[in-house]
Formats: sequence, structure tokens, C-alpha cells
Amino acid sequence: MDSESIQFDAKVNALEKLPKDVTLKLRHQHIGASVTLFFKQNPLKIVRGEGQYMYDEEGNEYLDCINNVAHVGHCHPHVVKAGADQMALISTNSRYLHDNLVIYAKRLTSYFPSKLSVCYFVNSGSEANDLAIRLARCHTKHKDVIALDGAYHGHLTTIIDISSYKFKKINDGKQKKWVHVVPLPCSYRGKYTTDKHSETEIGMLYAKEVQNLINNAHNSGRNIAAFITESMISCGGQVVLPHHFLKTAYKYVREAGGVCIADEVQVGFGRTGNMWAFESQDVVPDIVTIGKPIGNGHPIACVVTTPEIAKSFENIGTEYFNTYGGNPVSLAIANGVLDVIENENLREHAVKVGNYLKKALKAYKDQYPVIGDVRGEGLFLGVELVVNRDTKEPAIPLAEYMVSRFRDEKILMSTEGKYGNVLKFKPPMVFSMGDAERFLQTFHQILQEVYSRDNKLSYLSQLSHSSESSNESLNSLTESLSINSDEDRNYESSSSNSS
Repeated sequence: MDSESIQFDAKVNALEKLPKDVTLKLRHQHIGASVTLFFKQNPLKIVRGEGQYMYDEEGNEYLDCINNVAHVGHCHPHVVKAGADQMALISTNSRYLHDNLVIYAKRLTSYFPSKLSVCYFVNSGSEANDLAIRLARCHTKHKDVIALDGAYHGHLTTIIDISSYKFKKINDGKQKKWVHVVPLPCSYRGKYTTDKHSETEIGMLYAKEVQNLINNAHNSGRNIAAFITESMISCGGQVVLPHHFLKTAYKYVREAGGVCIADEVQVGFGRTGNMWAFESQDVVPDIVTIGKPIGNGHPIACVVTTPEIAKSFENIGTEYFNTYGGNPVSLAIANGVLDVIENENLREHAVKVGNYLKKALKAYKDQYPVIGDVRGEGLFLGVELVVNRDTKEPAIPLAEYMVSRFRDEKILMSTEGKYGNVLKFKPPMVFSMGDAERFLQTFHQILQEVYSRDNKLSYLSQLSHSSESSNESLNSLTESLSINSDEDRNYESSSSNSS
């Protein structure tokens, strides 16, 4: 794909329905405070999107580096037309026959290994993961679930219970007895790292942690229904799983009578180069969940599984029905997304642009010691920022400051990870080489602002930016980094506290 030549529709005049201050006031009055915004200080009001760009109410253009939902570009004309055409005909539930349902299911499953041939359509990744756990429990007749530390699989009650990224923050943070948590298999910051082990050893050691959990569960009279993990870890810090981890862990889980679930909600549909991120691990899951990019912003998700597991679900004696899951409009849109991925060669494009970005960011490590790690595949990348490479102390205020400065430069970025010190990068797949150059130049510029010539972080009081949050983060950065690097600080995870 020649990404520079993608033609989206002519600009649409998107006008505010309300002044921004009124919108914000009404949001405070009528929307729960737990529904958070990206920026606490002067939040963005977005009125339009096009390709890899979003526009605020004043017409300012922002380069979107974090929206993995608008997978093939905001408002891609082919996808918009597919939805509009079907909406003009009918949208109804899946209890009626409709060609869109079976055409898309056949097309979707053609991208999977042959044993994964049965689909259940839902409306979100959370629903998909909840249904996947139900399928696993019906098939195995067991209840317990193994998940990773730092995992996030959705917002439904059962899914929060297996997502330590969430349940550790809620009330007392207690883990359910039926949930078993594996240390996050991170080769940079974790229980086993490349500081002491080879990549192959790391994968095997983390897989052994899965086996140990299985043995402990059995010794307590419990049995494993499922092992669920993202094929690459998103909220946990943009982590690429070490070689041999999934393959060996899957072996242990299946020997124990459990099934293996691959959560591809954030990393699927070609973002990493492969259609599915689990392909790079040389495994075939028993259940796969997909969401977010499947509808390019339209609410649709799916569970894909084997005929055997589907049969077990059927045998419980109750039907499965989802009012909006599999409706004709959603499926027309999803089919349009696949058209664009194929016709514009977006998988190959993700590899080309992603490799360029990754190589350039790794080169910056030599210049900026604050860059602890650069990782990822395709257009799924993470840059971990640290105060000290030896202790791996997370540079949290610096990460916050950089996100704010990127916004000043009309580039949208965000952070992930246990400490919020990993800059995440997962833009729409039409992100171009020109966009990559702009991002890299801005990245370099921002770090230059906070570095002195002797390559030590400086506290440049003369830095003054338009964003209030930039100054607040800089003050916090100054306080955080005014430490003696010889102090006994160790932020590497232990066996009882892994990231």
C-alpha cells in the first residue's frame, strides 16, 4: 500500500452542537466521574476524524497515535458506505436468516487455523471474553481460570475478576479463589529478564510458573477451566511474550484438562504483521476473542472456537441469544474493514512502518539513557522510560510530561504499564512513513528539551509551554529525578510483585 495516496472523503464541516464549556459542564452533571477523559486539564473536544487524524472544535488537526479502534482509519469511506448502505435496508437480530451473518463468518474463519470454525457475535471485547470463559467452563466442567499479572480483558464482573490490572485497584484488591495469576512474562521488567537469562530460558521459566499454578490448584482440589492471555500484552505495558512461553504454557494447560483462550481484541487484524498475534508464537488456541478493530469504531466483537467446544455449549440446554450481536449493519461494516485490510495491504504496511519506527527508537537509546526498552511488533510498540537503567526505576512524571508535550505538538499519545511509564503506540493502520518521521522528530525534540549536553536529565526551569499539565508534569519530573542514583532503589519485580 502506498499510504501517502490513501484518499478519504473531502473534509466535512463538523460543527459543535454546544460550546465546549457547556459540553464539559453537562458531562460533569450527567456522566459518571469514573468515565474518565484522556486529559484532565483542558480535555480535547473531538468533532471529526479522517484517516489517522482527528479534529477538535476549532479545526485543529491531531495525529492519532493511540486509537487502535479506528483500525483502517477514522471514517474510511469504504467502511462508512458499507454501513450506510445496509442501514438503509434493515438491521435486525440474528434469529432471522441474513446473508451478512454467514458470509462474514465464513470469511472471518478463513483467516484462522481450520479447527477454529464456529463464531458467536457480540458487541464488545468484554462480552467476547465473558462468553469465552462461559464456553471454557461448559466444555471442561471446571471453573478456575489462569490469567497474567497486569492483564486487562474487559469490564464485566467476571472479567474484572480475572484482570489484575483492574481488580487490584478495586476496594481491597482481593483475588478470587478460582483465579490464578501468572507473573507477567516480560523479558525487560519481570521475574525473569534478559539481564540473567536467554530469551528461550525466559519463556520456559514463565511457562513453568503456569505449571506450578496448575499443580497448586490440583493440590487444593481445584481444576483449571481456561488459561487466557492477550497474544501481546497491551495495558500491561505493550509487552511481547517471550519465545516458547505460549507453546509450553498451552501444553501444560491442556494436559490439565483446560482450554486456551487468545485475547486478540487489541492486537488482532494485522496490527502486528500477522493477521493474529498468536501466530508469532506458533500456537493454535482453542478459543479466540476479537473486538475493537473488527468494526473500525462500530460496536461488534466475536468469539471464534472449535465445533467441539460449541457442541458442549449447545449441550447445556439453553439457547444463546444476543440482541445486537451479529446484526446485518455491524457485519456489513466488519466485512468492509476486511476489504480495506486486504485491498490496501495494511498488514504489510504495518510491518514496514513499524520496523522503521522501532529501529529509529532503538537508535535513540544510545543518545537518551532514559529510554529503558523499546519493544513491539508492527504498529504495536512501547517505549519504557526509566530514571536509571540499572534499577529500572520508572520515569513516571517524564512519561506524563511527554504525553502532554506531544499534545502541544498536535500528536496524541498515552501511557500503559503497571507504573504508567510506557509510551504506547498503536495508531490507525494507515499511519504513514511521513507520520512516522513527524512522530520521531517530535520525540527527539521533547527529549532534547529535558536533557543537558552531558546526557543527564536537566531541570530546565526556563521550559514554558502552553499546556498547564505540561508544567505540572515537569515540576513533578524535577522532584522525581532529583535523587541520588546510588540509593538502594530496586524496581525490578520479585516473585511476589511482578509487573
